[in-house]
Amino acid sequence: MIPWLNPQDSFPPLTAALKNPSGLLAAGADLSPERLIQAYKLGIFPWFSAAEPILWWSPDPRMVLFPSELKVSRSLQKSLRDRSYRVRIDSSFRAVMSACAQAPRDGQNGTWISNEMIDAFCVLHNRGIAHSVETWIGGELAGGLYGIALGQAFYGESMFARATDASKIAFVHLVRQLQRWKFGVIDCQMRTDHLARFGAREIPRSEFSALLAKLVNCNNPVTISPWKFDNDLHE
Repeated sequence: MIPWLNPQDSFPPLTAALKNPSGLLAAGADLSPERLIQAYKLGIFPWFSAAEPILWWSPDPRMVLFPSELKVSRSLQKSLRDRSYRVRIDSSFRAVMSACAQAPRDGQNGTWISNEMIDAFCVLHNRGIAHSVETWIGGELAGGLYGIALGQAFYGESMFARATDASKIAFVHLVRQLQRWKFGVIDCQMRTDHLARFGAREIPRSEFSALLAKLVNCNNPVTISPWKFDNDLHE
């Protein structure tokens, strides 16, 4: 059994999360900006379908990418050199979330990115907390990703691609910019082979929590809003 949270309730300790399904911690509460910020600071994220109540997760182990450990395959390096694309940041946040919601996922029917979730994250985007990175080809949105930044931790949420390597191009640009801003970790939530190929790896939840305690409350947060790429990284 997991606890049901009322709007005023705090999250239970992470050690209370279930082992099966891995990381399920609680249900209920809401998607207010305050609740979402509280959750991400603790390493908790919402993930649920439209037919379910809000479910909160904190898996153990946790999949993360340390920016300095980014790996780029030879084929992706070739795509990055093509330069027929343009990469922008924070220019079409809602469109990126909507495209992620519509993207097909192996082994999944439907999406957890509901209209309620999109509206909640757009509030965070308007506050300079949630960000999108977009790859544009021929003036069309071809791929991208979105996530949340707190202090010097970035929490990746979802990505989509309508053209070959479009989401990967956006991801590489983001990681390179975050490394320049001295971000310490990119949260990838749960293991996928796709992210492992970029150099992401699993670490114990306790280690992830300790990282967040340092990075979220760092003394040098990035305060630019909307975000901007360095001149040699942007379009």
